[in-house]
Amino acid sequence: MLKRLLTILAATAALAVAAPAVANAMVQPVSHVDPARMMGRWYEVARMPNTTQRGCHAGTSDWTRTSEGFAVIQACHRGSPDGPLAEWKAHARVADPVSNAKFKMSFFGGLISQEYWVLDDRADEGWLILATHDGKYLWLMATKPTLPAAFKTEAVARIKQLGFDTGRLEFPLPIHG
Repeated sequence: MLKRLLTILAATAALAVAAPAVANAMVQPVSHVDPARMMGRWYEVARMPNTTQRGCHAGTSDWTRTSEGFAVIQACHRGSPDGPLAEWKAHARVADPVSNAKFKMSFFGGLISQEYWVLDDRADEGWLILATHDGKYLWLMATKPTLPAAFKTEAVARIKQLGFDTGRLEFPLPIHG
């Protein structure tokens, strides 16, 4: 009897631990991204909360091609679009050369490394959804400082369709321009 109870408890514990991984595995990157698409300046339209960007507005991400991938400079203004500039640099390389939709990014000289996936890419509408591979963090990025209302609504609906809690999204103030 005790052996059977221990087996049931072990199976229950294994299922409880496995459940979060199954939820994260649902979201997959797009089937293909042209690496040239990542080049240039991207503007942050929305994001899931994260400590690094707490209080950030007018966020940008500048991607420049290098011999080993991309140099990425992320920046935002603390407190308001005119507030003090915060900036951090990263090196990105394509982690999946078949799709080009997975990027391995390293920050602070490689001290921190994270994989990012392009979950949706709407080049014709000027936006894409980028998230960490584990789905913990997500960004809606655009090629212009603001998205037309219809595109923004469509992008948020897509984020919800991907299984993210859109009620948690932050919409930082855009860059003045």
